[in-house]
Amino acid sequence: MKKRFCAFLMVSLISAMVCNLYADDSRIFALIKSAGKGEKYKNAEQVVIFDSTRVRVMDSGLSYVTMHSLIKVLKPAGALELACRRYDYDPLSAYVDVQAARIYRKNGTVETVDPATVLDVAAPARAIYWGARQKMVPVGRLEVGDALETIVFRKGFTYALLQTESSAALSLSSGQDESEDERYIPPMRGHFYDIIPFWSSVPVLFKTYTVTLPADKPLQYQFYNGEATNWVHFQQDLTLYHWEKKDIDPWKREPHMVAPTDVLPELLVSTSPDWYAKSLWFHKVNEDYGSFDVTPEVQEKTDQLIKDCKTDEEKVSVLTHWVAEEIRYSGLTMGKGEGYTLHKGEMTFADRCGVCKDKAGMLVTMLRAAGFESYPAMTMAGSRIDPIPADQFNHSVTLWKKKDGSYVLLDPTWVPGVRELWSSAEQQQQYLMGVPEGADLMTTPISPPENHYFNITGTSELSMDGTLSGSFTLEAEGQSDALIRRGMLRFQNSMWHAFVEQALFDIATNAEIIKLEVPDPYDLSESVRIEVHYRIPQYAQKIDDRWLFVPVVARHPFADPYTNSHLFMSFAMSERDYPFRTRCSKLIQFKEKIKLPSNLKVAFTPEFDRQQGNAADFSAEYQNRGNEISFTQTYAMKKRIYEADEWSNFRAAALEAKKVMERPVILEKK
Repeated sequence: MKKRFCAFLMVSLISAMVCNLYADDSRIFALIKSAGKGEKYKNAEQVVIFDSTRVRVMDSGLSYVTMHSLIKVLKPAGALELACRRYDYDPLSAYVDVQAARIYRKNGTVETVDPATVLDVAAPARAIYWGARQKMVPVGRLEVGDALETIVFRKGFTYALLQTESSAALSLSSGQDESEDERYIPPMRGHFYDIIPFWSSVPVLFKTYTVTLPADKPLQYQFYNGEATNWVHFQQDLTLYHWEKKDIDPWKREPHMVAPTDVLPELLVSTSPDWYAKSLWFHKVNEDYGSFDVTPEVQEKTDQLIKDCKTDEEKVSVLTHWVAEEIRYSGLTMGKGEGYTLHKGEMTFADRCGVCKDKAGMLVTMLRAAGFESYPAMTMAGSRIDPIPADQFNHSVTLWKKKDGSYVLLDPTWVPGVRELWSSAEQQQQYLMGVPEGADLMTTPISPPENHYFNITGTSELSMDGTLSGSFTLEAEGQSDALIRRGMLRFQNSMWHAFVEQALFDIATNAEIIKLEVPDPYDLSESVRIEVHYRIPQYAQKIDDRWLFVPVVARHPFADPYTNSHLFMSFAMSERDYPFRTRCSKLIQFKEKIKLPSNLKVAFTPEFDRQQGNAADFSAEYQNRGNEISFTQTYAMKKRIYEADEWSNFRAAALEAKKVMERPVILEKK
């Protein structure tokens, strides 16, 4: 009964707090005391007592937000983390003001952080230099039992590409005069959207989100991966929407899991009617701006590139790879500050650099110069896009509309050094086309594993002294091909052989390379083919009257974390709570024939369990024919994103594949 009363008291106090930003100190100290000492969360370093976000949306779509939070320190590490509070923003599209920061000491005193000490500094940048900044609040030394209250005001919007976990929580509130705030009005004027995580890495006792809009702006919303209490209140010409959730437990990341936003509680809100409306707007804003106007310089270069091409497919391939390789990924300007208006092809062509939207726009421009119908599209690399039309985009790609009316996705950002025109590392990923007829949200299909084969075929011969001599040939395609190329390109051309040699030295440090043929990784006209001839003295280990060895191909050449990362996943957990992902679907096929000395016979060959399922297939076997052993293995990973209940099948196949690399063949004298 006492615990129930304390919980009721806390909720009552918090409810009063979120309605009054500047409540008296006695109420706050009561909340801090009611939060306890972290008894429920033994490993927590801090606890969020309340996290309140209040949003006011204007007719133009401009929104103002006030975020109010109170966090209690439970452990020294939590104090260290709170010593400096950071709020990210881009001045081209948002304004942030730290209105208050107060420290409530466990001895009953209150300290106010001087607003003049709040720093406004340039945010660290790499590859994208758009002038992002950070407001940093120097809180200073805290002790276990202290609590920090902050009140932060923000207006404007955040382009998804710049959005971080800390800035995402700042969505947008409070009555302001919008006459001077034209720069902060969102790109899709008149509309508002927000994405609100109701999950946290630390315990949250109470979280609220409230948004007030003009009555003629109906808000559609959906709470994903959980539930929260919500209500709607109508008052004259305004509508108020409210969500709240108590006792949010900290979540624990699983290895290789999908993005947290795909599986943890999250609220999406939007005034946009549907994705078709967003598609039509995205198309129009770029056409009106002239993003894809063809200049004489662009036309001349396009004509030069495609002059010897025989087919449409060949022309599209040449242009896609030219943009991929010749337009460096480096963002120097955000342009108008909203990200959705793609820079003009003229600018990108002159600068020879840009981010994904610039590379996509450059390709659209050159495809149009070549006589093709082409448009941009938006997608979200790394996480899911949900049906509610809140802008969940961080990547831009290109569309080629073929003569039969079908659309083909092209990605000049993700295909440098890749024979594909659309990276299959983006399979099972949502996208929105910016086309004149409008489009709904779509999902890229699964790319069959055979499109990304990784095949090694070898022959070898074992001598009585344990020396193994032989050769193997690696052939790869799709994303498997790309990983080999990129692995080689990490070195200068004089070191390309060294990359391949390392694959053999990982199997036996005393291996001798007799002959080595490697491709030119810059030549995308043919798939990768590598041929290795080797000799390994004393490869077979002699124990008494027996010889033990694992065939070279069975040892899986190129079994490194970069080229074959699936072998280095964590398989400790037998069950998962969340879906998981790999880099790409893949088909691995190994074959090797090993000739044995005439006076030795096979005493033992390992056996492996066959695996079949929705996630993966695996089979491997040895066959003995006279003085020859044949080894074969087939291993298929069938997609990129998997459900949690597919882990058992995926894990079993991977563990069997790892056994193949370790379990030896045993020979003995006849």
